[in-house]
Order: sequence, then C-alpha cells, then structure tokens
Amino acid sequence: MSLGQHADFIIASYAVTALVVAALIGWIAADYAAQRRVLGDLEQRGVTRRSQRAKGDTP
Repeated sequence: MSLGQHADFIIASYAVTALVVAALIGWIAADYAAQRRVLGDLEQRGVTRRSQRAKGDTP
C-alpha cells in the first residue's frame, strides 16, 4: 500500500486521532468511577433519589 508523498502526514493524523480517542475514553471511564463513588457516598449518608421516595413523602 502506497500512501504517496503525504504518508508521514497521514500516519501522524491517524496516530493523533487514536491518542485523542483513547484519552477521551480514559477520561469518561475516570469520571464514571468518580460519579459512582460520589453516589455511593451519598447513599451511605441516607440521601435518596427522588424517584425512590414513597408517594406520600415530601422533600
């Protein structure tokens, strides 16, 4: 496969794109874990979600 005279640019572009996508996936995974920790901490303190309240409860 010949990429022509712009082969270096094409390969570098794909490499940078792959790094950016990998960084975004890592960032999303880290944020997901942090949000799960925060929610777990709130649930341990007794804070519940509005959707889990009984019908007669008031905020």
